[in-house]
Amino acid sequence: MDGALMGFGTLAHTVGCLPLAALTDKLRNRPIDFVQLALSKAIADIDTSLGRLSPGLASHIGEQFDRAGLRIGVLGCYINPVNPDAQQRRYEIDRFKEHLRYARDFGTSIVATETGDLTTYRGQDPERFEEIGWNICRQTFEELAEEAERWGVTIGLEPVFTHTLSSTEKMTRILNEIPSSTLGVVFDPVNLLPPTEVDRQEAFLDHALATFGSRIVLAHLKDFVVEGDKLTAVRSGTGRFVTKTFLEKLHAVKPWVDVSLEQLDDTTLDSTVQYVRALR
Repeated sequence: MDGALMGFGTLAHTVGCLPLAALTDKLRNRPIDFVQLALSKAIADIDTSLGRLSPGLASHIGEQFDRAGLRIGVLGCYINPVNPDAQQRRYEIDRFKEHLRYARDFGTSIVATETGDLTTYRGQDPERFEEIGWNICRQTFEELAEEAERWGVTIGLEPVFTHTLSSTEKMTRILNEIPSSTLGVVFDPVNLLPPTEVDRQEAFLDHALATFGSRIVLAHLKDFVVEGDKLTAVRSGTGRFVTKTFLEKLHAVKPWVDVSLEQLDDTTLDSTVQYVRALR
C-alpha cells in the first residue's frame, strides 16, 4: 500500500490553542495534508461561540489554512447529544447546526461528533438507561440530519466502546433507523475495540469494515496499551494496535480516505506521521 493513497492529518490544536496566524504558521510545512479543526480548542483570538459564525468568518479561517498549504478536512464539534440537561442539550444542538450551515465556507463538508456516555441515564433508570439514552440520541440526530440535508453536509458519527454508539451493531442500527445519507461514520478502531477483542483485532476490523465500511467518511488513528482490563490510548507505533493491517484494510474499502492521527503533541507530530506514512 502506497502511503500517498491516503490523506494524513491531525487535530489542529495538537500544536496548541493559538491565535489563528500563529496556529497556521506553526502547522505550515508539517508532514500533514489536512487538519481536523475544533474551533474553540484551536483558535485563541477569535470568538467562535454560538451565534458568532458567518460565511465571511468561516471563509477567512479557511483561507488562512489554505495559505499554509492545508485543507480543513473536518470540523470537530463534539457535543453531547444525550445531555440530561435539556437546555444545555439544545444549546449544543444549535451550535452543531451552526457548524453544519457554515461547514462549506470553511472548505469542508463534514462536521464530526461523538455520542455521549452510555451510562448517562443509569441513575434515572438502572434497567432502561440504555434505551432512554438511545432514544434521545436518535431524536438529536434525526433533527441534525434534517439540517445537514438542507446544506449538503455530512455528519460524522464516531462510535466509542463506552458511548451511546458503543458497538459496530449500534453504529449500524442508527444508520438504519435514521435513513439519511447525511450520516457517515468516523471510524476510530481503538475507541471502538472492546478490551476482550485485543487478540482478535483483524476479525474485529473485518467485521466493522464489512458492516459500515461504505459509510466511513473519516478515520482516526492512534495506538493502545493494555492496563488491567482497560485500553489506554497512546500514539501510533507505541502500542499493540495492528496499524499497518488497519491501513491496508481501510484502503481496500475507502481509498484516499482522510486519516487523522491522535494522541500527538507538537514534539511527536512529525515523527509519528512519518512513521505511519512509511508503513507498507
